[in-house]
Amino acid sequence: MFTGKFSAYIVVGIGLLKQTPKKKRVKTKEKEEVMATMNTIFLVLMFVAFITKEALATQHVVGGSQGWDESTDYNSWTSGQTFKVGDQLVFKYTTGLHSVVELASESAYKNCDLGTALDSKSSGSDVVKLNKAGTRYFACGTLGHCSQGMKVKIKTVTGSAPSSPASSSSSPTTSDASASRSFASFVMVVAFFATFLLYVF
Repeated sequence: MFTGKFSAYIVVGIGLLKQTPKKKRVKTKEKEEVMATMNTIFLVLMFVAFITKEALATQHVVGGSQGWDESTDYNSWTSGQTFKVGDQLVFKYTTGLHSVVELASESAYKNCDLGTALDSKSSGSDVVKLNKAGTRYFACGTLGHCSQGMKVKIKTVTGSAPSSPASSSSSPTTSDASASRSFASFVMVVAFFATFLLYVF
């Protein structure tokens, strides 16, 4: 009798051992599928946040309605602007008449030393992204134009101060830009917590 009961226990035990790994494998497979789905959602949300931020970045048309031209008072124009990291400068001018040269230093800017140029553009509608805080210097590369005042100093800041676009007709409004940044931040926070909860549970 004892032997029979013992044999029955062994049979039941073997059955449980066979079933347990299978359940674990099923559970692990389901979790892996959920993780893969969540990772995909996370990547999509990050992509959407990035695209939204880029698409709604504040654009500053240099010189406002006059554009990139010798007659524009750039000191007056910049005094009414707030340039933030992520914003863009747009230089609009007649191709062949002007160009855009980025200078290396304050000294080069003051002396119109075009020989220290870091970059040069001449498309007639040049876009420069302000990707970090600091001061950048731009001038026209056409001979004599810089000395006539066709140059601009851009001070880029970080923080929560709203950007001030040069022209509401040619760029998103300040509220749109702020909303885009808030939305992008919200999406990234949601994606982070979703991924965190997935790994915890």
